[in-house]
Amino acid sequence: MRLKRMVSQTRSMTIVTTTSSRVFASWSFRMLRAFAASAALLSAGYAFAGAQAEEKLSASVQTSMASAIADRAAPRLIGDVHETQAWLAEMSARLASRMKDNEQRREFLVTVQYEASRAGLDPQLVLAVINHESAFRKYAISSASARGYMQVMPFWVRLIGTADHNLFHLRTNLRYGCVILRHYLDIEKGDVVRALARYNGSLGRFEYPNAVLGLLESRWKWTPPKTP
Repeated sequence: MRLKRMVSQTRSMTIVTTTSSRVFASWSFRMLRAFAASAALLSAGYAFAGAQAEEKLSASVQTSMASAIADRAAPRLIGDVHETQAWLAEMSARLASRMKDNEQRREFLVTVQYEASRAGLDPQLVLAVINHESAFRKYAISSASARGYMQVMPFWVRLIGTADHNLFHLRTNLRYGCVILRHYLDIEKGDVVRALARYNGSLGRFEYPNAVLGLLESRWKWTPPKTP
């Protein structure tokens, strides 16, 4: 009797193990298909950012943001000459594997530093946002139609811009992205985590802020060199 029970248990374990293997194999196949689809979309220029929520702006906020967007001053490095040149050299080296062309890389970094600084943002935070939002791909498009380096939603052009603004244009995209992130920081009274969640359209969740702040810490953190 004991032998029969052991045989029965062994058969049951075999069935469970076989079933589990089939379930795992099916799950693995689905995951591989998902990864393949994601890779195809990434190679086609898509991004996987969330969608900023369209909101009603007060007249004063709308005017202020529109004014910030409209400023046409040429990008330049802001701050101490030696410090900004050290920053540019270091960030250029870190970005070289993603942007091969030296002139393109320099123009990009100068624009990041300028737009972040004029919006009162840390350029390192902006680099981390771009890293996560578009992986530094100028023509990235998300499934929600967010566009460009900082994955700006097109409705912002209607709210604070003009019809001729092209969100794939380097300076235009970074200008919008920095002004919008500054707006969210103001709403959240300087709370970076909540502001980042708003930027991603995921307020109340922490995956996106944690990912961006993780990139800031691991890839883009920078300490100015000590002056002699």
